[in-house]
Amino acid sequence: HVRSLEKESESSAPGEKVKFLGIREQRVTHVIIFILVGLSAFMAPLLSKIPMPVLYGVFLYMGINSLDGLQMFDRLLLFFMPKKYQPDHPYLRQVPTHRVHFFTAIQVGCFIILWLIQSFKQTSILFPIMLVLLIGIRKLLDKVFTNFELKVLDDVLPQSKRQERLDQEEIRRKSIDCGNMEENSSVNDKNSDDEVRFRKNGGGID
Repeated sequence: HVRSLEKESESSAPGEKVKFLGIREQRVTHVIIFILVGLSAFMAPLLSKIPMPVLYGVFLYMGINSLDGLQMFDRLLLFFMPKKYQPDHPYLRQVPTHRVHFFTAIQVGCFIILWLIQSFKQTSILFPIMLVLLIGIRKLLDKVFTNFELKVLDDVLPQSKRQERLDQEEIRRKSIDCGNMEENSSVNDKNSDDEVRFRKNGGGID
């Protein structure tokens, strides 16, 4: 249903990929969803007849689908991929791979600690405290990673906006590098012109 609302560019040339232009705005879907959510309060006898494995399967399917495009999950998959088969993620062009793996390992370690704490009754009461401690751990990462690396790997922007900004920064960096190369080439041309003039004036003759 969501894909049917996508606006894409018209592809005329063979082999040309269509470009995503946006989503068609409409309110019908949301109204129907809210109506069904409200009616679910009066459908308890009917919903109780749905087998629990079916509900678990639906939630499992929704959870797996939500992993697609999640940066942490994508970075976890990089541990099991040879470098030549890794996808062209924007953060891999900005940060070295070993630094990306190090940041992912810290995230996984924090997740495992939280999972173990909430799994045991004796330690589950510490779960809110550990959430607060994660703020301190995040601040300590400023000592391990540079501001640019943290901006790429752990920015507050949503994934779509983050990727758009990374692309813009990469374009800006390339333009700066091109400007430096042109400046160096103009300096070299000027030096070569000066050398030619010097030789023409007989400066190179003993």
